[in-house]
Amino acid sequence: MNQEYEHEDPLSSDEEEAEATRRDAGDAESSRASRGWWDRNADEYQNDHGAFLGDDRFVWGPEGLDEAEAGLLGPAEELKGLDVLEIGAGAAQCSRWLAARGARPVALDLSHRQLQHALRIGGEVPLVEADAGALPFRDGSFDLACSAYGAVPFVADPVRVFREVRRVLRPGGRWVFSVTHPIRWAFPDEPGPEGLSVAASYFDRTPYVEQDEAGRAVYVEHHRTIGDRVRDVVAGGFRLVDLVEPEWPAWNSQEWGGWSPLRGNLIPGTAIFVCERDDRPDAGGGGF
Repeated sequence: MNQEYEHEDPLSSDEEEAEATRRDAGDAESSRASRGWWDRNADEYQNDHGAFLGDDRFVWGPEGLDEAEAGLLGPAEELKGLDVLEIGAGAAQCSRWLAARGARPVALDLSHRQLQHALRIGGEVPLVEADAGALPFRDGSFDLACSAYGAVPFVADPVRVFREVRRVLRPGGRWVFSVTHPIRWAFPDEPGPEGLSVAASYFDRTPYVEQDEAGRAVYVEHHRTIGDRVRDVVAGGFRLVDLVEPEWPAWNSQEWGGWSPLRGNLIPGTAIFVCERDDRPDAGGGGF
């Protein structure tokens, strides 16, 4: 599952260290950077976080909120027979959880290497390598779509992705995605006390970019405020049903990048948007 919670070691050891900056980055540059970063770092990511993610667990973020507990896609007993698209699936852990409950998932990811890890783990889930902004499926192919930290934080035009998701969903289909909570952009990405003081403007939407010496982006992440995300959901042709901000559970003692029990008990780290396809004639026009 492409749960891209952090940008640790953006380049492999034989590549030059990247420079972190804030600058504009468009769709094409963001897509190239994401594909390259995940192809280079998939092995380390799965080695470091595979035990937490499990082989067939559906977890929404570093807090450890399980879909089995949250039921954001709907009651588990009602998933049987449903066609589900997982976007940014990584090693397809979420899709295996869905398949075990009788759903028919398809796991899609931009990174070839992440999908190779899905093959390594095994299972019967179909794997598709593609960009979330150009989904290779017919209109109305799925009942549900989901993404746990996959794609959405890393694209310059999330409305384009949402409209693609709406297109491939059937009427009334549900779309649930998790991202880094937007408030985190105002704080340093540190798990300790240094990560508790505001260091930047929450309203600065300038993308975070790591680039090589030639100025080529090797990692890009885009900031949207909570209000931006809601407006994007509506412009993409969806109704916002719920916005979930998981609290840090007492059992979780791990640190994962800037996520930690210290910070998690004080400020939210993840935002989960629960949306349903809006089938009104004017849906997707950007109004409420």
